[in-house]
Amino acid sequence: MTTPLTLENIQRAPKALLHDHLDGGLRPATVVDLAAEYGYEGLPTTDVGELATFFRTAAHSGSLVRYLEPFAHTVGVMQTPEALHRVAFECVEDLAADSVVYAEIRFAPELHIDGGLSLDAVVDAVLAGFADGERAAERTGKTIVVRCLVTAMRHAARSREIAELAIRFRDKGVVGFDIAGAEAGYPPTRHLDAFEYMRNNNARFTIHAGEAFGLPSIQEAISFCGADRLGHGVRIVDDITVHDDSDATLGRLASILRDKRIPLELCPSSNVQTGAVASIAEHPFALLARLRFRVTVNTDN
Repeated sequence: MTTPLTLENIQRAPKALLHDHLDGGLRPATVVDLAAEYGYEGLPTTDVGELATFFRTAAHSGSLVRYLEPFAHTVGVMQTPEALHRVAFECVEDLAADSVVYAEIRFAPELHIDGGLSLDAVVDAVLAGFADGERAAERTGKTIVVRCLVTAMRHAARSREIAELAIRFRDKGVVGFDIAGAEAGYPPTRHLDAFEYMRNNNARFTIHAGEAFGLPSIQEAISFCGADRLGHGVRIVDDITVHDDSDATLGRLASILRDKRIPLELCPSSNVQTGAVASIAEHPFALLARLRFRVTVNTDN
């Protein structure tokens, strides 16, 4: 008997999550609390309902620039060990409530040192929050494993330093390295030394590519940088021609991406929110799955 595809059953089904940003999932009430506790004065409003509306409006604006505006506020309140621990703990709580059993949560430690924390102290606080969240979930009868991807900002010049951070914490809960941020004008090849360092240490990394920018970012990520996975990669459809009979012809880049079995961390709702894809109905997830690309579905934020 086939299980009905209802929202309730989807929520109850065990899930894995490979692409989710820690600073993109804070509860509005937590943001207000932390802002008051640590003196952050940049919030557009301290009313929880109004702040939630602000976040939702930005997320569904269809503009990547507008979509990213709330991050200034979430990052702004995540500058102490206590705040980082709380956000990480609540992240695990929320994932467990949605029946996620394994998650890799990414964040950029370099964005959380304005209050004087070291990079190591930032990662320590987040990993402690994840571990405490796992134990709290277990006490409620839920099993979840949460690991961390440390991210370097592609417009900055700290990627090698962040890669070294990933290796220092590889046996403590960090499972890989990532670069994120604006793709246009900041190609992944600017960070070749970081990727080489990861390979030399037999470590894994993913690269944000093929979201806001197109095929060149995917080409560089897999051909020059050697990415193990691609964050998003949705624009690979630009190298696929679908014919009237629904058959499809793959270009050279699409072919090598599929043949190498490089996983795509697809994030359908996020792609619609940022304007990368017009609608969920038009998202190429089903096409890519039918063509035997290695696809995963994720939340992003």
